[in-house]
Amino acid sequence: MFDERKDQIKKAALKLFAEKGLAGTKMSMIAEEAGISQGLTYRYFESKDEIFGILVEEAIEESRNAIRNIGTLPGSPLEQLKAFTLRLLDENHKQYFLLVQQAQTSEVVPSKALEAIERYSPQDTIEQIMPIFVRGQQEGLFAEGNAAKRLIVFLSVLNGLMLQDAKAMGMNWAQDVDLVLNILTK
Repeated sequence: MFDERKDQIKKAALKLFAEKGLAGTKMSMIAEEAGISQGLTYRYFESKDEIFGILVEEAIEESRNAIRNIGTLPGSPLEQLKAFTLRLLDENHKQYFLLVQQAQTSEVVPSKALEAIERYSPQDTIEQIMPIFVRGQQEGLFAEGNAAKRLIVFLSVLNGLMLQDAKAMGMNWAQDVDLVLNILTK
């Protein structure tokens, strides 16, 4: 029950931090979103800063796992990037992405969150995906040209899409992911 309650609080906090940022979120709001009393939240966490730091660390780890595991996904390089893209555009991942954006752009960020952000490198993403993309180019699946520049454009588009409300735009990434992948293909 202890871990379930902590997860309930973290899930509520993730939603609020992603929408409102650290400064715009209060412990009372987290408690209300979690459906529990504010006092109960303090049994599990000392402050919203503690929750924020934990969530940023989890977000960075989630991102690293997605990137690290891309090469182990089954299928062709195109199928691997498709699975990776769908994972990034998934609504749950989106909240983590927005949380990290908040941590990177907020004026005041808890030290635990700052440490996690400093360990995160966008260059790692490119280095992990590069061999898959190059293999896809060699197999004729992806357009020719500078692989690093193409990946930067692709990842930038993904970043932009994660900031959007896909449903409001009439997009369903499970069905429309090929539109995004067309950036890489011939």
